[in-house]
This record gives sequence, structure tokens and C-alpha cells, in this order.
Amino acid sequence: MAGVTGPEPVVVLGMDAAGRPLPPPALAALAGAGLVVGAARHLAAVPVPAGVDTVILGPLAPALARLAAAHAAGVAAVVLASGDPGLFGVVRRLRAAALPVRVLPAVSSVAAAFARAGLDWDGAVVVTAHGRELGPALNACRALPVVAVLTAPDAGAAEIGAGLAGWSRRLLVAEHLGTPAERVTRVSPEQAAGRRWADPHVLLSLAGAADDAGATHAGPGGAAGVGPVRDDNQPAAAPAAGWALPESAYRHRDSMITKAEVRALAVARLRPRLGRLVWDVGAGSGSVGIECALLGAAVIAVERDPTAPVAGNAARHGVDVRVVTGAAPAVLAGLPDPDAVFVGGGGTDVLSAVADRRPDRVVVTLAALDRVAPAVHLLRAAGYTVTGSQLAAARLADLPGGSVRLAATNPVVVLTGERP
Repeated sequence: MAGVTGPEPVVVLGMDAAGRPLPPPALAALAGAGLVVGAARHLAAVPVPAGVDTVILGPLAPALARLAAAHAAGVAAVVLASGDPGLFGVVRRLRAAALPVRVLPAVSSVAAAFARAGLDWDGAVVVTAHGRELGPALNACRALPVVAVLTAPDAGAAEIGAGLAGWSRRLLVAEHLGTPAERVTRVSPEQAAGRRWADPHVLLSLAGAADDAGATHAGPGGAAGVGPVRDDNQPAAAPAAGWALPESAYRHRDSMITKAEVRALAVARLRPRLGRLVWDVGAGSGSVGIECALLGAAVIAVERDPTAPVAGNAARHGVDVRVVTGAAPAVLAGLPDPDAVFVGGGGTDVLSAVADRRPDRVVVTLAALDRVAPAVHLLRAAGYTVTGSQLAAARLADLPGGSVRLAATNPVVVLTGERP
């Protein structure tokens, strides 16, 4: 007895951002389809056979219901999508709806945008603001040197440009890729914020100031290089050299640096990662903020001393930390809202100003015991659950004759405030 096969999988057909014609397998899938689902612009661009049912994508739930019914009835179905539908695309939603899929991808809009700009992108991170909060995508642009953003209405180049004020970035905005109206424009963040952009578009955020902002490019050669690529092929992964680095890894004055043992706990409590913004207040050498940046977070280091070595240390470790020079709490007023804050300097007025911004987490290090109780009470009054511990490390030190001893470091209290 011959084996029984089930209904054919739903064919997900990528529409080429490069504007090339459909390949034969895609044309064959359309010719045999009984249902074709896609955005209006995609349906208008392909040869849908006469009499075939079509669904114009708006809300996805009704389309999923139609696709499920067609699949159950054995009707061949095709879904049209942009570029590579497996990259932040419809494939995930179809599989979540228990629909088997066959994917015929095309050149993704991200690949096409980098190609139009004439840029390599093996060190890039790709994020999306489509159907999600803008903050994580914006913080990725703040943190990393090469980021591609899939945008959405009200979460695109204008909004990201406004959020990048204070960061040294150049932006490339790719509109209408693969169409006669295609345009790739190089702008500064400020210029991007002041313009209206066609939807959908792809944004490339590149480290460094815009050098010829405003020029429009229809082909390659639109920007300079985009920096080195990590040897481990993980542009947003944990640093290969680790964290809680020894104090010798940073320039500092008079041992004014958060010690490695304390820094290890502070960074763990801050929970830095790609998509989050961390303030390092009273940064000094910047060691805490730099290690948060090494773990993928966007970081603003606040330091009143303009000669502090934080910028040089950040450059030495290959991370982009925005340094804001000024006295807290006044200088905090104009900064974007953080997800987590490390307070390594300042009094209760600084801590109060930080708590007023309602970050998810606040980490405070205190050497003076008389400052512990006021800090705990302030954070609790601001609605934080507070935990704390004292760290008292003793490090190995050499003695004459080859013996060793333990040399005590100053004890430090680490407080963590977490919003419920």
C-alpha cells in the first residue's frame, strides 16, 4: 500500500529587495496556488493567477486563520514577504501556528542596504523595531559600531536619529529597496530626526561622525569602513577576555577605581546586555561602565573631572562609551532614561535624582558605613526592593623567600535596588 502524504506545506516566497525577477520555483509555486497572502504592494508585483483567492495582510491573525483552513483543506497556499522571511519575518509566526512551511528566500533588505552602501557587514548586528519597543533597538545603535535596524512606523530613522543625540554616529537610510523609487541617503542623527521617511525602510547605524551627511547614493561607495570584526564571529557576545578585569587593565589615579572583586558583583547586579542603557555615575576610570559595554549594553559615563581617563580606557578596550562631563545630579537631567544605574560617587542628592528616573535597577557602592542606612531608606522610599552585602577581599601578596600572605583590601558595601 502506497504511503499517504499530508497536505503540502505553505510556501513562503521572499520578494527580492534587489528587484530581480522571480526565479522559476517561485513562479511555479504561484502558478499552482489556490490562496496567496501578502501585502498589497507584494500582491501587485507578482503574477497571481486569475481566480485565485488573495488576502491582503493587515492584522496577521485573520490571515493565519485563512492559511490554516486552506492547509487543512489541501489547498496550496503562498505567503509573500520581503527579502528573507526567516529574518525577523513571517516564518516564525507561521511555525508558531503549527503550519509547515517551505521557504524560498530572496536577498534580504538588510543585505541589500549594506550592498547599496558598498559596505561589508560580517561584524554587524541586526535588530528590529517592528512590533516591538523602540528602546532595545535604539540602545543597540548606541552601544555597537555597526547595527542594522528593521523599522516600523513611528519607530524608524527619525525616532532613532533623535535618540542618538550625543552619540557619534552616521546613518544610512534605505527606502523603497528594489523599486524604481529606491533611495539610500546618508545623514547625521540630527538630520534623520528632522525628516520624514518612507515606510518601510532599513536603517544602518555606523560608528563615527557623519563626514558628508546629506548626500544621496544610488550605488556603492557610500561610506568609509565600519571597523574591525571580532575574531570569534560574535559581535554582540560576551567579551573574549572576560570581565572583572584587574585594575591594571585601566588607567586610574591614586587607586581610585572599583576593585575587580567589587566590580564583578556590581556588573552582575546591573545585568548589562544588548538593548539596555546603563549609566555609570561618578565614573572615574570608567571600569564598571566599560565592562557593561563589553557585555553589549549602551553606556553613559558621568564624571565631573574632565581629565578623568574614562574615554581613553574605553578606547583601549574597543567600546563606545558616551562620556558626559559635569556634576551630578544637575548633569543627569538631559540624559535619556536608563535601564540600570551604577552610582559610584556622590551623595544622597545624586541617588535621589537617579531613583527619580525610575530605572529597573540601581547599584550603589559605599565605603563609609554611615552612608549605608540613608541610601537603603531612600531607595525603599522610592519603591525599590533593596538587598546588600559587604565585600571584604584579601588578595595574595608575595613575601621574601617565596612565601605568600593575604593583603586585605578596603571593605565595600554593595547595595542593589530593584523595582518590583
